[in-house]
Amino acid sequence: MNIIAIIPARMGSSRYPGKPLALIHGTPMVGHVAFRTAKSAILSDTYVATCDEIIENYCRDAGLKCVMTGDHHVRCSTRTAEALLKIEAQTGKKVDIVVMVQGDEPMITPDMIDAAVQPMLEDPSINVVNLMADMETIEEFEDPNEVKVVVDRNNDALYFSREPIPSRKKGADVVPMRKQVCIIPFRRDYLIRFNEMEEMPLEIYESVDMMRILEHGEKVRMVPTDKRTFSVDTPEDLARVSRLMENDTLMREYGK
Repeated sequence: MNIIAIIPARMGSSRYPGKPLALIHGTPMVGHVAFRTAKSAILSDTYVATCDEIIENYCRDAGLKCVMTGDHHVRCSTRTAEALLKIEAQTGKKVDIVVMVQGDEPMITPDMIDAAVQPMLEDPSINVVNLMADMETIEEFEDPNEVKVVVDRNNDALYFSREPIPSRKKGADVVPMRKQVCIIPFRRDYLIRFNEMEEMPLEIYESVDMMRILEHGEKVRMVPTDKRTFSVDTPEDLARVSRLMENDTLMREYGK
């Protein structure tokens, strides 16, 4: 089976411009994501997808594969799909599963990639998977930069929100506090179809792409991970991740 990872990255982030090349212990953030993703044994290949020559230049110098895409994309999924089609044209091989890995997740580990893909290998009816992780603090639970998720008994998503869900306002001391971790495998044809689906109101209100799938009556399988990771949305996030990665053993295998 041909399974590839694509890491969409652009310099013009609205919340943190230039963050793909922000340094963490001497390595640009997108480099951390790409090097760590590529260590997954389940993948045939790993690519960065970007519209910025400065990112392309870094990837070339670092020995990372990079695909240039248009600068019109506002969603990671459409940039990923454009890169996917270009990769297929270049290699002459059709992709079966594409793992979209957000370029602001520098703490991911290869086994997280493997865990996200595994349900799709076992069940052909699953078209898209997200990882989810427990949050340890109320501060994290209430952070609008973290996408929260609630699931049913089969671990299919019921709802995504940047608000704290489920609610604690009725006095519950303990509720499941789970966040989306942006490692998202799609079946190849489903990614194309996803981008052709009509955008939906809740998707827009919540600013969460996966809501489009739920609003169209389809399923997103959530896979728990016990890995403790943080995305980078602000300079403060970058400083926190840098502290947490000080003794990271995986980084020693590729870091400079």
